[in-house]
Amino acid sequence: MGQTARVSAIVWTAALSLAAWLWLLLCQGFFWRTDVRLPARRDPGDWPSVCIVVPARDEAAVLERSLPSLLAQDYPGRAEVFLINDGSSDGTGELARDLAERHGGLPLTVDSPGEPPAGWTGKLWAVRHGIALARVREPEYLLLTDADIAHAPDSLRELVASARTGGFDLVSQMARLRVESVWERLVVPAFVYFFAQLYPFRRIAVPGGRTAAAAGGCVLLRTETAGRARIPDAIRQAVIDDVALARAVKNGGGRIWLGLADRVESVRPYPRLHDLWRMVSRSAYAQLRHNPLLLAGTVLGLALVYLVPSAALITGIVTGNLAAVVIGGLAKLVMTATYLPMLRYYRQPPLLALSLPVTALLYLFMTVDSAVQHYRGRGAAWKGRTYARPDAAFEER
Repeated sequence: MGQTARVSAIVWTAALSLAAWLWLLLCQGFFWRTDVRLPARRDPGDWPSVCIVVPARDEAAVLERSLPSLLAQDYPGRAEVFLINDGSSDGTGELARDLAERHGGLPLTVDSPGEPPAGWTGKLWAVRHGIALARVREPEYLLLTDADIAHAPDSLRELVASARTGGFDLVSQMARLRVESVWERLVVPAFVYFFAQLYPFRRIAVPGGRTAAAAGGCVLLRTETAGRARIPDAIRQAVIDDVALARAVKNGGGRIWLGLADRVESVRPYPRLHDLWRMVSRSAYAQLRHNPLLLAGTVLGLALVYLVPSAALITGIVTGNLAAVVIGGLAKLVMTATYLPMLRYYRQPPLLALSLPVTALLYLFMTVDSAVQHYRGRGAAWKGRTYARPDAAFEER
């Protein structure tokens, strides 16, 4: 009787997992599709002025591969770059000036905001300083981009054309992350896959919809909209600043768009698991609003959706339970099929889709570790700064 009950529980749990996967497949904004790229666009009659703001803290290791791509933008209108050297100790500011002298291109201003006051994350304080400098030029658009992002020569032109054609206040592209090391291949495509599952790109562009997100590495924002939404002051403590930014713009009535990039890439390497672990765990619990109930639900959800199909399939094979084999196998098939488009986008072998449960287990541990670090008082960290209670001010709004 006991063994029968255990087998029955496995079958019912597998059935619940399969139901979850069918719902994700059909009802979660087709998150698994990777064809959401820059929307249809045409060249505007006049090209608006743009200021590019780049917060940079200890970025000398990547700046030589990223900054020249911004300086070399083939943009018909007026554009210039503001690199905000946020207390770097590795010569980031000096290197930026040297690169501008060597490569030429768009005008470059390098400035420093000083240490952030209480209640601000360092990155957003740097962004605030950059936007303040840019406003003197009265640009129509701001391009907020990270110091590790390399842009194709026509990147700015395409972003502005998309914003103008579609009437968007915010257009953001998720830069293609590096996938060269073993750990990058295992974790990075899944990172984007999970993000799209939480924030389906198709729903983000729906006016008045609840789903809002952006990718902080590449955000074109209308300057008037930034002022109306009080950016970045309204999100000054947000560690997950890109999502908070998009939410503030959309809540203020702005139209936003997010999709995958074709020619915008991150040059930052994550060669070790430790590097990727820090990238995820620094903000995972902030994503859950520091709520223990949401954490428990996330852990159970990850286990049900990503671990149960394989467990049911294996258990069914071992015990000879055909129902567990069929139901677990179907759930695993749907899971694997939804991951394949993202692997193709990242030019990875299809067999890597079989590793998704392992990667999901890693993300489960990273999320738990993020919570542990929070309750130990270590909080989230960005470039050597730690925020014991990130996002608190934003959450209260």
